Amino acid sequence: MKPGVILAALAMALGSPAAAATWTPPAGCRLELTVQQRSCMVAQHYRCDGDAPGDQRVTYFTREGRVLESHIDAETRWLESTDLVSGVTDRLEEEAADHASLTTLLRTGRDDFDFWTRSDTGERLRHIGEDRLTGETVTISGVALDVTTFTLKTFSETGDLLIDRHGSQFVNRQQGRFYGGIETATDWTGETQDSNDTPMRLIAPGQPGFGSTTPEYDCDMLMTQRATRKAAT
Repeated sequence: MKPGVILAALAMALGSPAAAATWTPPAGCRLELTVQQRSCMVAQHYRCDGDAPGDQRVTYFTREGRVLESHIDAETRWLESTDLVSGVTDRLEEEAADHASLTTLLRTGRDDFDFWTRSDTGERLRHIGEDRLTGETVTISGVALDVTTFTLKTFSETGDLLIDRHGSQFVNRQQGRFYGGIETATDWTGETQDSNDTPMRLIAPGQPGFGSTTPEYDCDMLMTQRATRKAAT
């Protein structure tokens, strides 16, 4: 299950494009893959020598720069996720009724999860849901990806439902991680938002565009939507 941030909303909230650049990960880390995805986002996937075996990290960029960083383990558990716009970091609590498990998903076709995260502001959130393999695969940039469906409900510490998400995602068995897809999220007010973070290009070292921080897909559409919303207010 990919970390739960509605990235398209961040993209629409941001302004004019930043200058094209190539990203270099921190010292002791190596960039493995650049993913150009829809919703005007690009993701840099990397691993660091100081992390546990199997751990991975990703940094997401819009045209304005970095917006999110995430750290997962070999089972794709959300160890840490930082919203770089707000500055808030969420961390996985060690104890869980049922931690997420990529191994279980790939072996059985389904993985249920029920775990807690705590932010550095002190907020605790409970996440309950499931991932399922559909049996379908798609090929992007020569890489076969398994198609999944998911449900995810996020609750406050007192048990109030905050966000209800469902949709589809993709699993890269070679890389051992999820990519986003099409999803619908409904918050506690009843407001619903649709997003599409489907990967469009997987760029390996040595290929054109590797390390690029400039999103390539849906950017004009999002800027048009943003302008339309401003004109309507």
